[in-house]
Amino acid sequence: MGTPFEWFQAIVLGLVQGITEFLPISSTAHLIIFTDIFGWKDVWDKTALDAIQFGSVIAVFSYFWSDIRHISVGAWQAWRSRDWQREEWKIFVGIFVGTIPALAVGYALKESGVELDSAGLIATMSLVMAALLALAEKIGSRKRNFDQLTIQDGILVGLGQTIALLPGSSRSGSTLTTALFLGLQRQTAARFSFLLGIPTLTIATLVQAKDVIDQGDLIFPLLLAIASTCVFSYLAIAWLLRYLQQRSTWVFVWYRFGLGTVLWLAIALGAMNP
Repeated sequence: MGTPFEWFQAIVLGLVQGITEFLPISSTAHLIIFTDIFGWKDVWDKTALDAIQFGSVIAVFSYFWSDIRHISVGAWQAWRSRDWQREEWKIFVGIFVGTIPALAVGYALKESGVELDSAGLIATMSLVMAALLALAEKIGSRKRNFDQLTIQDGILVGLGQTIALLPGSSRSGSTLTTALFLGLQRQTAARFSFLLGIPTLTIATLVQAKDVIDQGDLIFPLLLAIASTCVFSYLAIAWLLRYLQQRSTWVFVWYRFGLGTVLWLAIALGAMNP
């Protein structure tokens, strides 16, 4: 059943995961840092933290269900009529093909057993992605909307998604940044990055599901964490899409620069292991 304190931890970690999964600031980085600072790693290991992501999967499916249904039905109709220029077909193929690079590289890393969850890497990638997002804001034309997406967009944004396999990069951050480089409007870039990330996030979470069964007494706190994640993920998606209708991503650029700088200072002062 878990202790009352573990239930409290579940709600807090669900809040952290929910807010940071879809904002371009890296959920993995924040969960690792959060559990390290508060000494919660003995209870909430990597398997448990990965399982919490299922709440984000539920949230993104719920929020974009009408889009998912529209694209799926349109793609099926395009297949039956061999209408390869149909908008839904291009988006569907773009998402499908764009998912392959991240899954392939992710599988290779998992099989290699390489551990990448270091504070030094998180700090470095936070600074690198801040610089790239700033550059995308500067040079992106932001002229193309959702109706102008192409299969090539899916492939390129999918390649950008592979960067998110490095902790501190952010799945939404890497895809949003790539989409901005390709000239998409900010809200369109965010919406497309969420849709393209659905298969990768879902498959990655389901792969971890078999290990969750072994969590024993933590199973009920995990369910609470997943519920908390779902609520805050849904709110984060809705907020970000509204925010990007009128504003830029510079607030996230400065946040990531600040996070990376603070982490490197903590490492230099011996407060965190590199």
